[in-house]
Amino acid sequence: MGRWKEVFVFVVGTSPQIITETIYSLGTSKPPVFPDEIYVITTAAGKKFILEMINKNILEQLIKEYKLPTVEIKEQNILVPIDQRGREIEDICSYEENELIGDLITSFIKEKCQDPKICLHCSIAGGRKTMSFYLGAALQLFGRPWDKLYHVIVSPEFESNPDFFYKPKKDKKLIVRGKDGQQKEVSTREAKLILADLPFIRLGPKINLKSKSFRELVQEGQREIDLFIRQPNLSVDLKSRSISIDHEILTFSPMMMFIYVSFLNLKKEACPCPDRAYCGECRDCYQELGDLFSADNLKRNLEKFSFIFGAREWKRGEILNKWSHGLPAEVCRQYISKLNREIRESLRNEVQAALIEISSVRIYASSRYGLKLEKSKIAIN
Repeated sequence: MGRWKEVFVFVVGTSPQIITETIYSLGTSKPPVFPDEIYVITTAAGKKFILEMINKNILEQLIKEYKLPTVEIKEQNILVPIDQRGREIEDICSYEENELIGDLITSFIKEKCQDPKICLHCSIAGGRKTMSFYLGAALQLFGRPWDKLYHVIVSPEFESNPDFFYKPKKDKKLIVRGKDGQQKEVSTREAKLILADLPFIRLGPKINLKSKSFRELVQEGQREIDLFIRQPNLSVDLKSRSISIDHEILTFSPMMMFIYVSFLNLKKEACPCPDRAYCGECRDCYQELGDLFSADNLKRNLEKFSFIFGAREWKRGEILNKWSHGLPAEVCRQYISKLNREIRESLRNEVQAALIEISSVRIYASSRYGLKLEKSKIAIN
C-alpha cells in the first residue's frame, strides 16, 4: 500500500505549546514519527494563540533545530465550530458549545478514518477536558488498529509556560512561578517531556455507525454493542431436526429444516471474508434464492444434510425429481415466511428473532437472503 500519510490531530485551548511539544516528542522518539499534515481543533480564542505561535515561527525553529521534515500548520486546517449565528465559538461554556465541539471532532475523525492510507496521531493534551474526551471517544468509535492516541506530560514548572514550546538543544533560562507563588529562574535542560501512548478500544472495524452527531453515535454504538453481546448460540442437531437457541428448543419439518440449514451453512461455510473476525454489518454471504437453491446446490446440500430426512431416504429423490431445475424462488419464499413466523412465535424475543430469522437485502434490483447471526455462534451437528 506504500507509506502512510501521518496526520497529526490536536485539540487546543489557549496553550498551543502542546502542538510543538507533541511534534518534538514524536520526532525524537525511537522510531521517530513525523507529520505530513497537521490539524488543530480549537475555539476562536484558541485560534488567536495558534496564529500567534505561527507568526513567531516557533514550529519552524523546532524543525530547523532538530532537522525534522518540513511541515506547516495551514490556517484552513485550524478548525473551529460555527454556532447557529454563523460565528466561530469563542469558548466552550454552554451546552450548545459542548455539542458543537463534540460533533466537529467526531465528524472530522470519522472522515479521516475512511481513508485507509492515513494514520492518525491524536493528542489529547490540550484544550478543555471535554475536548480531550470527545477526541478520545471519537477515536474509539472510528479508529483503526494503526491509529494512535497520545498525551504529552511536561514537567510542572514548564507546563503551559508561555515561553516553553519544546526542549531546545541549547540550554535556555526561563522565569517561572514556583509552588510558593514566587518567581524563580529555571534551566530548560531540566525539562522532562514524557510521551504517553494511550491504549483504547477500537470499535471502528467492528460496527458500522451511520449517525452524525456525537450523542446519536454513542447511542447507536451502544445499541450495536448490546446487540452483539446478546447474540445467542445456535446449535443444530440434524438427526432430531432440532435447533437449540440458548435455552429454547425449536423443531421443524424435514423440508423446513433443510431450507434453514442451507442458510446456516451458507453463513458458516461460504463466507467470502474468512479473515474477518466478526460479521457485523457484512452481508457479502447473502445469495439470491435462485443461486442458493439451484439444481446443483440443491443436490449437493441434500446429500450433505441427509440426516435431516432420517429413515425417509426416498424423500431426497422425490425432491430432486420434483425440482430437477432447482427449487423455485416462490416456493423458497413460502418456506422462509413459515420459518420466520415459527421462529418469532417460539422465541418471543424480537432481538434474538431478528438475528436468527432469514432476512433479505436489496442489491442491484435483486433480493439476496441470509442470516444476521454471527458465524461463530453457529454449530451444525
